[in-house]
Amino acid sequence: MYTDINLVAVGRLRNERGHDKMVFRYNQQEGIPTLDPAFAKTQAIIWAIHQLYNTLVEPDSLLNIVPSLAKSWDVSADRLTYTFHLRDDVYFHDNEAFPGGKGRKMTAADVVYSFRRLMDPSVASTGAWVFNDKIDPKQGFRALDDTTFQLTLLHPFHPIMGILSMQYCSIVPHEVITKYGKDFRKHPCGTGPFQFHFWDEGQALVLHKNPRYFETDASGNRLPYVDAVQVSFVDSKGTEFLLFRQGQLDFVNEVEPSFKDEVLTKTGILKKEWEGKIVLEKTPLLNTEYFGILMDTANQHAKNSPLKQRLLRQAINYGLDRRKMMTYLRNNIGRPANSGFVPYGLPSFDAEKVKGYEYNPAKALELLAQAGYPNGRRLPPIKLLSIPNYSDMANFAANQLQAIGIPLAIEIVQKGTLIDQVSKSQLPFFRGSWIADYPDAESYLAMFYSRNPAPPNYTRYNNPAFDKLYEQAIRENNDSLRYTLYQQMDRMIVADAPVIPIFYDEVMHLLQPNVKGLVNNGLNMLELRTVRLR
Repeated sequence: MYTDINLVAVGRLRNERGHDKMVFRYNQQEGIPTLDPAFAKTQAIIWAIHQLYNTLVEPDSLLNIVPSLAKSWDVSADRLTYTFHLRDDVYFHDNEAFPGGKGRKMTAADVVYSFRRLMDPSVASTGAWVFNDKIDPKQGFRALDDTTFQLTLLHPFHPIMGILSMQYCSIVPHEVITKYGKDFRKHPCGTGPFQFHFWDEGQALVLHKNPRYFETDASGNRLPYVDAVQVSFVDSKGTEFLLFRQGQLDFVNEVEPSFKDEVLTKTGILKKEWEGKIVLEKTPLLNTEYFGILMDTANQHAKNSPLKQRLLRQAINYGLDRRKMMTYLRNNIGRPANSGFVPYGLPSFDAEKVKGYEYNPAKALELLAQAGYPNGRRLPPIKLLSIPNYSDMANFAANQLQAIGIPLAIEIVQKGTLIDQVSKSQLPFFRGSWIADYPDAESYLAMFYSRNPAPPNYTRYNNPAFDKLYEQAIRENNDSLRYTLYQQMDRMIVADAPVIPIFYDEVMHLLQPNVKGLVNNGLNMLELRTVRLR
């Protein structure tokens, strides 16, 4: 049973004058299994890693890639060699693994070590894929001197800068990993704005301000502003919201569904009674929620599925009223996916150039008839697998499609089961979501490149014309031309309908009124460097 003892015990730090220090408190419902960036595969891990470590580059609030550990970089004419000029004022956190326990200066050799470790099969990193088929681990990473790191690609790949901004690519010190081995997961040491203090797994994680952090604000004040970060692990979103209401948490990411209607209007704004008591912030999230269709007709699970007919897939797309779904099930948090698969919030998104499916039941009936199923006659039942959190959307879709004669049966399974079966191409029709790994539409379009396995190509989509455009796009350096190629590919996805996009997500944060300076971007990165508590 959860009690608030831990919040009281570690939620307030005292300075030498006895004044309370500023502690930013948030809850992580699903827990944090590791603090090793090589395994930063979930949002919970990524948020904690982001406080402890830095990457060479990072996305800003507008998703532009900007300097971090690297202050500048050069790219060769053939787009294969990237030379990064590193800061010389960055130090790892103090740790017993260093002489005298004092953190040493970070160098280019640490970058080489970190990236090779990511690709090392013995580490078995969940992020090893980010460099696979792009970089030779032995020849692709070089330290030219202490402040110059060079990366060489096997072939041009424009999104590489986005990949380098991922938490997987955080820079780590070899001494600490050598000392702790696999226990590095609970003895983290990076260069980030906060450093590890203690972690009682399942109870609380506490990070303290890094006194030697290299970044300053525009006035020259050293970041971060708050003195500590405290993470609790209450496993109930309902209890989390109650703690927030009691002032024991400074921030909540999303609202527990049973409280949603209490706090928000159907149009997605705060109800009058909450104004001034809490702050609501919403920004686009690079996440597309969708229903996916297994397209490999040679697969035993798909060869007899009626969904192998494109006309039926298009009919289902026209048969869903996404706007109504967003209003009644989501309080308009997010946007109906009436464009392509690439979500709103990316610079290449253009709803005029990529037109998706609006609700049009008459068109759906017309396509059903063309597919040989007038008013749904002779159409065998179609089973959609979903997870409990999205059962309301699956049932909403089933009711709407049933109205035009498409028999949709819903089966609810646990998330792990669904992911496992989808990865093994065992499900003809499934609920899915795709959150961008980095701020580039390639992260979405790679899901349909035929040479990619599952993940990310869960639908097993195979279109040679699409593949050709994809290969052209990842080598294109001109943003305008690359966006045109992205939009052309997205139109192909709309036409072939291997997926039924449902909505483009939004981040919804609830903050205490005294929290200032929490900026966000489309990746929903918890950015605490500039937060103040007033």
